[in-house]
Amino acid sequence: MADLSVDFCGLKFKNPIVVSSIETTNSLDKLKKCVDAGAGGAVVKTLTDTPQMAVLTDHSKYAILNDQGRHIQGKVPRFFVFYSRSGYSTTPYQEWKPYLREAQQYAEQAGAHIIGSIGAGSVEGWKDCARTVEDCGIKMTELNFGCPHPSQMEKTKAGMLIGQDPDMAAEITSIVAESVTIPVVVKLTPQVASPLEIAKKVKEAGAAAVTVINRYVGFAVDIETGKPYIGGAAGVGGPWAKYMVLRWVHEIYSRLGIPISGTNGIFDWRDAIEFFMSGATMMQVGAVLMLKGYRHLGKIIEGIDTFLDEHGYPDISSIIGIASRQTMTYEQLFAAEAIHAVINYDACTSCGNCVRSCFYDALATDQDRRVATFPEKCIGCELCSNVCPVEAISYEQGV
Repeated sequence: MADLSVDFCGLKFKNPIVVSSIETTNSLDKLKKCVDAGAGGAVVKTLTDTPQMAVLTDHSKYAILNDQGRHIQGKVPRFFVFYSRSGYSTTPYQEWKPYLREAQQYAEQAGAHIIGSIGAGSVEGWKDCARTVEDCGIKMTELNFGCPHPSQMEKTKAGMLIGQDPDMAAEITSIVAESVTIPVVVKLTPQVASPLEIAKKVKEAGAAAVTVINRYVGFAVDIETGKPYIGGAAGVGGPWAKYMVLRWVHEIYSRLGIPISGTNGIFDWRDAIEFFMSGATMMQVGAVLMLKGYRHLGKIIEGIDTFLDEHGYPDISSIIGIASRQTMTYEQLFAAEAIHAVINYDACTSCGNCVRSCFYDALATDQDRRVATFPEKCIGCELCSNVCPVEAISYEQGV
């Protein structure tokens, strides 16, 4: 069996799958369920001194949509849309103390870690929340600079409203990092021109790692009623967002070298592998557990283990960032030797998909419906092989 353990900011996790800060971690009992399901760690639902963000959780709403923009009605599809609004923990952060202590002790016995998550309304609040987490024996805390919901609320400067302000994000990161001795991780928002720049600022301010990346603010419409789902704008994420998230995992890994905890986009072990290969050391799982239950964690972990064994990788470290390190610039790609499409006529069914999708006049159908190729016109875009249903197209170098 491959070694699934990872080192993240000096802490050893038995495996890289961590439950993210949502409803699945909003009590001692739920944190224990994460540990029992095999998670390497769990991030507590954000502790706060801001009443509005706790009240928001008491008014949570969800619309889980399929690719047609309708409720999924039972079966969870591969690319569901998680559209919802919810806030921070409904339990005052000071009342969390005995639960945090017990949860951490419980996790340690299983070789896992509880990770704090905080979001405050004042400088002193940030300090006190962070110190509360540390005093309870928690060995790492996340700063929630990514929550999308404050952008829709009045008089609430929290979540993404902090993460969108580079100076404020850096200031709070610095204050918290100086207030505690445990590693401070910053959860980023995608709703900025460049999360890379925010990551750079918080790294310089003392962040030990970043979580990439929280959800967007979206707007989902029920066309049958002409009304927005759950009453209006809300946070939106899910597996469909993976490719946008991976872009920033790749960018931050390649340019900053700061440890990354990936989140927003995981459905199963395949997604986790993509996050690791893009540069994430850990993967936070959330929405899919709310739909498929805690037991789904085991399937993800088992799938990662099987993949590593089948591909000859001895451990998780062997795949972290391997795709990012092999990325080529556009200039390098332009300079590469040209390729052109070649048809395997024994496999070709003459369906015509490739001809219809070739906009460079490099493929055509003759009078016998046989596909003809014109290598001198082919630019090697590879679109034709994507639409071929029988894998009858390959490529050769040169013209």
